[in-house]
Amino acid sequence: MAELNYHHLRYFRAVAHDGNLTRTAERLNLSQSALSIQIKQLEERLGHALFERRGRQLYLTEAGRIALDHADTIFSAGEELVETLKEAGRKRRAIRIGALATLSRNFQMEFLRPILGRPDIDMVLRSGSTRELLGALEALNLDIVLLNKAPMADAVTPFIAQHVYQQRVSLIGRPSYLTPGATLTDLLGQHPVILPTLESDVRSQFEALMATLSLTPQIAAEVDDMAMMRLLAREGAGLAVLPPIVVKGELEAGILVELDALPGMVETFYAVTIKRRFPNPLLLELLHQNAPGTIHDGHS
Repeated sequence: MAELNYHHLRYFRAVAHDGNLTRTAERLNLSQSALSIQIKQLEERLGHALFERRGRQLYLTEAGRIALDHADTIFSAGEELVETLKEAGRKRRAIRIGALATLSRNFQMEFLRPILGRPDIDMVLRSGSTRELLGALEALNLDIVLLNKAPMADAVTPFIAQHVYQQRVSLIGRPSYLTPGATLTDLLGQHPVILPTLESDVRSQFEALMATLSLTPQIAAEVDDMAMMRLLAREGAGLAVLPPIVVKGELEAGILVELDALPGMVETFYAVTIKRRFPNPLLLELLHQNAPGTIHDGHS
């Protein structure tokens, strides 16, 4: 059986990602006919059509999607090998870290503290949505991703989610909201609340707690960014439903206070990696120093 021609596979991958034969041919400095021949030869070798044409656009067939998944894996592994072996000869090592855009900056700083300021490390930080970050992790463009919800994993996307930190969730507000002897029910009845959006696991826990307590608090704001929740709490817009680590500096300075812990509510933080042939050696070191319980929250 003839071996697969990887030049054909590389051209196919380029066209598949562009979705346009003419544009890809121009980018690769090839004639459109030459590129078409390369794709045709790959289809003959695989025994399946890889594209179907709709107008001027090319769309992947089912066989094409399977071929593209394999092509991405093959060429990403090759790029990773080059980068890994290149790094092996350098004194400085790079680590690429992604974090959910709405994740607590204080948590991120605590997680990164073991490698901050080290002269032998180049640290690259990226933020984005869960989908964007996990896509970059799969493409080997990131070494690790920080999330507050563990992603689903299966045989196709073998994510490894390590639980690195968990903290209670509390009502956080200005000192003027602090009334001696006030119960949780009193606080929620007297002041509006600043909540994460409905997509948040913390919001789901809060709604369940309110149902249990038969309470319907007034909502001052629904926010998808912890940093904005912190600012709204500082401005006195209401009581923020947050883990104390998010407002660590304000609590230490007395600008905000932790009025009451919300029973049974926690925020969990995860470090997500993926199985790799050549894992970044800095990962093991970073994860070891961020084993559960090692991040200080100011109360332990």
